[in-house]
Amino acid sequence: MPVFDYDPPERFVAGAVGQPGSRTFFLQARGQGRLTTVALEKFQVAALADRLDELLDEVLRRGEGTVPVPAVAPAALADNAPLDMPISEDFRVGVMALAWDPEAAQVVIEAKEAVPEDEEFEPSPLVEPTVLRVHISPGAARAFTKRAMALVAAGRPPCPLCAQPLDAEGHICVRLNGYRGSSASSAGGGE
Repeated sequence: MPVFDYDPPERFVAGAVGQPGSRTFFLQARGQGRLTTVALEKFQVAALADRLDELLDEVLRRGEGTVPVPAVAPAALADNAPLDMPISEDFRVGVMALAWDPEAAQVVIEAKEAVPEDEEFEPSPLVEPTVLRVHISPGAARAFTKRAMALVAAGRPPCPLCAQPLDAEGHICVRLNGYRGSSASSAGGGE
């Protein structure tokens, strides 16, 4: 199985390209003169950030590891720079995994290549999915999470009635019985 292993990377971030509503999301790791960029869905970025925070909170609660786990992202580790160019997708992420390495006091993140549907139940023994594996400090993990959460929140604003994303031209709101609304003010009036 081809593995892009960064232990630790110089940089590991989530980023997006495009306008809200049509953005493409990426994870990007850089180090030792190489750059790996993998594509994933917005919900995968959100889930990774949530699970990463939960993992760190649990390690903090248990007092595991030799390196202290910060409760919040250290300001010195903030990375608000755009993704590194050129953005060349190495693979699309299917499954992700998180682990805590107590000996190294690091978080290990693995993003495995999506398996084509026809090979899901009978994968070819000759073709193994590619993996991006990143080992980062607890502080770097908190900084990653903060950036990822801000990235996800920077999308289209939610409808105040149904919480679905609003497009510039509005959307068909299920709470308005299918009538097109552009804001909560259009929901006024009787039924």
